[in-house]
Amino acid sequence: MTRTMEPLAKSIFKGILVVALVGIFGAYFWFNKMHTSQDFRQTMSKKFPFILEVYYKSTEQSGMYGIRELD
Repeated sequence: MTRTMEPLAKSIFKGILVVALVGIFGAYFWFNKMHTSQDFRQTMSKKFPFILEVYYKSTEQSGMYGIRELD
C-alpha cells in the first residue's frame, strides 16, 4: 500500500514546494516594487492600505526610517 502512495506524495510535495516558491518570489517582487517606486506605494495606499502598513513597519523594524514621512 505504501508503494502506491509514494507517487502521490511526491506530486503533492512538489505542488506545495512550487506554491511556496511562487509566494516567496511574489512577496519579494512586491516589496522591491514598493521600495523603489513612490508611485506604486501611492497606488497601494489606495487599493491595499494594510499591505502598505506592513511594508512601512517592516522597513522601520529593519532600521530604514523616513520612507513613511517622504510619502
